[in-house]
Amino acid sequence: MKYSIFIPVRKGSKRVIKKNTRAFAGISGGLLFLKLSQLMNLPENFELIISTNDKACFEITKNFQNKIKNLKIIDRPNTLGKSNTPLGELIKHAGEVCSGDAILWTHVTSPFCNAKEYLEAIKKYEDGLGKNYDSLISGRDYKEFLLDKNSGKIVNNNTKLPWPRTQDLSEWFEINNAIFLTSHKNFKNGNRTGSRPILYTQNKMVSLDIDYEEDFKIAEAIYERFYR
Repeated sequence: MKYSIFIPVRKGSKRVIKKNTRAFAGISGGLLFLKLSQLMNLPENFELIISTNDKACFEITKNFQNKIKNLKIIDRPNTLGKSNTPLGELIKHAGEVCSGDAILWTHVTSPFCNAKEYLEAIKKYEDGLGKNYDSLISGRDYKEFLLDKNSGKIVNNNTKLPWPRTQDLSEWFEINNAIFLTSHKNFKNGNRTGSRPILYTQNKMVSLDIDYEEDFKIAEAIYERFYR
């Protein structure tokens, strides 16, 4: 099978200013540079698609054009680069610009989800196709207290006790936004998952998703401590 790895990076982040390109743990080019560095040795049957409307992202990605085979930079229309752009439209865009039989959607804001994780997820996806699975979603097992703000009740309580033991809580799966993997056809229809996904569990560190300024600082500290 041929695979496309699709990475959307738009300009104009409001919660974390220039989060894709500002220096990260001393790395010039930031999270985008780090992600591209992680994907420099992809197999021949892979293409890497960077979809962006940010000039800074274009310049950073151009530095890798001679280092990553089948790297393509897509000039994303501004209509698909707004904060209120419907996600379904961006998913269809991925289906239009990618040529792989299957598409793996990921983000630079998952700095600890590297090529090893992607390739392991693809192996599980391929194995799952023979068992009637049609997609894969990454996340982490979640078994902690969830409180409904309106009722004040613990929504994942399996007992009649007001405060159960942690081990008696329902088992949940928290999507970490690191990997969405399914067929090209599903993406073209505006879906980045199928009807029967594999739940690919990653640890808490790999699951870290940079969405707020404090996430950025935590990720920098982790990188400097464990990945230098």
